[in-house]
Amino acid sequence: MFRRTFWFTTGVAAGVWATTKVNRKLKQLTPESLAATAANKALETGARIKDRAVGFALDVRDNMARREAELEDALGIGDDPELPAPRRYTAIENRTHPKYLDSSTYSHNRNEDH
Repeated sequence: MFRRTFWFTTGVAAGVWATTKVNRKLKQLTPESLAATAANKALETGARIKDRAVGFALDVRDNMARREAELEDALGIGDDPELPAPRRYTAIENRTHPKYLDSSTYSHNRNEDH
């Protein structure tokens, strides 16, 4: 009697386990589940690539600053180099300015009426 009860219980447990396993696999293979899984994998991959790119950019920036310091030392440029003031360019040229006028039409006498 115990053998029959044991094997019956074992069979029921195996059936429940197999049914549960198959139902889970079927749910994983639905289009919605496959799309969600693909989206999650894409987000994880994008985050990994972003982390690597940020790390690479920081490494490049650190090495660039180090190399600039080496070049400044080699060229003798101190911490406070005296550079000329930056040039200022006008957006619109003043064509009435004396440098654009012909010398024959421009009078250099400022007291003369024009």
